[in-house]
Amino acid sequence: MDIDRCLSDPSFYATGDPHEIWTYLRREDPVHWTKSALSFGGFWSLTKHADVSAAYCDPKSFSSERNGVAMPSTPEHEKIPREQFGFREMMILTDPPLHAAMRRAFNRLFLPRSVGRYETRGREIVDEILAAVLARGECDFVREVAVRLPMAFICEMMAIPRQDWELIFQWTNMALGADDPEFQIGSAAETSVAGVTNVYGYCVKLALERRGKNGDDLLTIIGNAEVNGRMLSERELGHNGFQFVAGGMETTRNAISGGMLALIRNPEQMKRLATDPSIMPTAIEEILRWTSPITQIMRTAMRDIEMRGKTIHEGERVLLWNASANRDEEVFADPFKFDVTRTPNEHLAFGIGEHYCIGAHLARLEIRLMLEALLRQMPDMELAGEPERLQSMLLAGIKHMPVRFTPHPAGN
Repeated sequence: MDIDRCLSDPSFYATGDPHEIWTYLRREDPVHWTKSALSFGGFWSLTKHADVSAAYCDPKSFSSERNGVAMPSTPEHEKIPREQFGFREMMILTDPPLHAAMRRAFNRLFLPRSVGRYETRGREIVDEILAAVLARGECDFVREVAVRLPMAFICEMMAIPRQDWELIFQWTNMALGADDPEFQIGSAAETSVAGVTNVYGYCVKLALERRGKNGDDLLTIIGNAEVNGRMLSERELGHNGFQFVAGGMETTRNAISGGMLALIRNPEQMKRLATDPSIMPTAIEEILRWTSPITQIMRTAMRDIEMRGKTIHEGERVLLWNASANRDEEVFADPFKFDVTRTPNEHLAFGIGEHYCIGAHLARLEIRLMLEALLRQMPDMELAGEPERLQSMLLAGIKHMPVRFTPHPAGN
């Protein structure tokens, strides 16, 4: 197997088994120079939990803003001007101290107490989603269930009108799933730029309309946010609006769909969870570890760094493979066993350090509400066909997952 070719080929993640490669690298070459036709000839792959954690927690050495956090997937992507993707303008693409200032400006809606306000409305949304498919006894779980909850949550948090939700969903798929032919409107680069630009423009318009007004929705907060004593520019409004749409919609849907797939394939674990709701918190953490919705995140070395006998040179790109770190044999006992009672569970699905996912509490709430409803209303769900995975080295996504279950009217 050509390790380097596979690691840098988005299609491999839809049809191959990257865990076979990561297991080998953790054992034989945990800090691996990965030759590639892309990204200036190659990048470093960090596959061990300790090394990935160290890079996350050292933003002075491993930068998020120098070259961004997403590896260019085609030569076209590398030619796109950095400014078009929000370098030093989008919170995720900033380093300290700017990152901390931006985080403080946006954090209010994502604290546990604020997230808790969505519990009742969240249950209503889940029931509405399931009511649309219960009587049929079959559905595409990803398209008709898993994507609907995070889409509804983030759109409601941002007070995006209901008639625009599908459009926002379509644009986000284009922006983040541009390597997959299903979402392309041209080349991968053209698709990505179009998706980002559309969401960006939409968010700028609403944020400016709400600037100076009272409101507790996320776009009003972004519109009125001050960072280091100044209001955000239009570019910062657009890029951070896109960040919350993309982060709120894509990653949680991958955890929900991948988590349900894991439960279906491990029926004894599904039974344990269904009969003992007290283990729901540990089950959610195991789903996050198991699915690793963000397969990897990129950093750029800001100085020469020695790591496990290798020298990472200033300016070189470094991929932090979350999915590999979350199966590290030195950290997780029997890491390839899906165990809803696993504890401790120090997974890196949300990262660690300064860039720890701002929406972690919201994601956990969404996963819990959906699982509780699914176990109650569709306890006999099973696969009705093979899941189809997304072609992406960034997102561990499932595009389609046909399932069947005993049909019944909603509410029964």
